[in-house]
Amino acid sequence: MLRLHFTDDDLRNVRVSRGPDPMWEIVCSLCRLKTGDGRPEFGGWRDGTRDRIRRDERLRVTLSPLRGLVPSHGYIPDLLTPDVSGDLGAGLDAVGATLPRVVADQLGRLNAAQAALRGPAGSPRADSVDLKRVVRALRTYFDAFLRPHLPRLRGQVGVDVDLRSESLLAGGVQGLLDSLAPYARWRDPVLEVDYPVSRDVFLGGRGLLLVPSFFCWRRPTAPADPDLTPTLVYPVAKPPWHVTRDSARGASRLLGRTRAAILQALAGRDRCGGCTSTDIARAVGIAQSSLTYQMAALRDGGLVSSRRCGKYVVHAVTPLGLRILDGA
Repeated sequence: MLRLHFTDDDLRNVRVSRGPDPMWEIVCSLCRLKTGDGRPEFGGWRDGTRDRIRRDERLRVTLSPLRGLVPSHGYIPDLLTPDVSGDLGAGLDAVGATLPRVVADQLGRLNAAQAALRGPAGSPRADSVDLKRVVRALRTYFDAFLRPHLPRLRGQVGVDVDLRSESLLAGGVQGLLDSLAPYARWRDPVLEVDYPVSRDVFLGGRGLLLVPSFFCWRRPTAPADPDLTPTLVYPVAKPPWHVTRDSARGASRLLGRTRAAILQALAGRDRCGGCTSTDIARAVGIAQSSLTYQMAALRDGGLVSSRRCGKYVVHAVTPLGLRILDGA
């Protein structure tokens, strides 16, 4: 059991991630890829991913640095899930900038943990890990196997965020923490979390970041390093993989082909939390004048939002838009 010890300051600093964290989704999905866990929820994705890796030798070689870094069970190096607030580019930069002593320490811990489970084999040595190749493998894996499904991931995580928000509005922070059942139980001032090992973490005023995850399975997970931002990654509810309808075709019937294509482009790309008008027009293949009209209609329907990010105006899909894309 994981016991998270709160102070009053911690209770004032509980946050919920607004969307899926790409680095945690990479790590959790790699675990699902190595096991048969969650056949209804992940089987369709897992079968397709395994088949593509099996058929594509170049892809297999590119992804090879991840093979020993992410075991199916046990300790996973924290360097793969840095504190970057859910941004893929920043996360990959942080992985690439990991200090050699940190790499050595965490890989030593990984080797020890895996040796205890299955004997001294299969885990990489610190001097054999090329972080540039690891970063390239992480980016390739995300682009090939997670980015095409971002509407689904964001849609299901968005549903969970709405539920947590309702719990917070109805019952305050205690209501939010109570809503984590059955994965966790709030016993003031301790949150007891279903966890494979016994561990106490004293938050010490840093608060807690709750990260809903699509590929997390059965029980929450958390960073092993107590000096990192206190984070609890927990699984969201999701329907069986095959239940979701063909989102592109369903959205096209409802919205029309152009508006459905705009939503798909927004859901699959990310820049300051969205895309610029130039990005969208280029991705969909329409003129800016036509895009302005279509975006106004989607905004009026509550399917997209727009805001200024530096010198750009960026657009993003709303939770309602994601649910329409997901066919939920």
